[in-house]
Amino acid sequence: MNKNELLQELSSRLHTPLKESKRHLEALLEILGEELDSNNKLMLQGFGTFTPWQQTLRTGRNPRTGSLCPIPPRKSVKFKPGKYLLAKLNREEITG
Repeated sequence: MNKNELLQELSSRLHTPLKESKRHLEALLEILGEELDSNNKLMLQGFGTFTPWQQTLRTGRNPRTGSLCPIPPRKSVKFKPGKYLLAKLNREEITG
């Protein structure tokens, strides 16, 4: 599913115009990006947690030439799925 398909599904389920669904999704993505950029993790109970982390400088290899080259440090994101998302993916029932 791509972003447009997600917007169509969101619009359909919420019975809202596509334009409004797009506004909501864009706001969510903006908030997520801002929080991660501020080094804050974002936890969506039952769905999962997005955590920013800093990759360190490391050495890589150019696949064409085989020569070593530095890979600069950068920010990245880790996602840890929540209990309910994992249960849904594995078709398990949650008790308690």
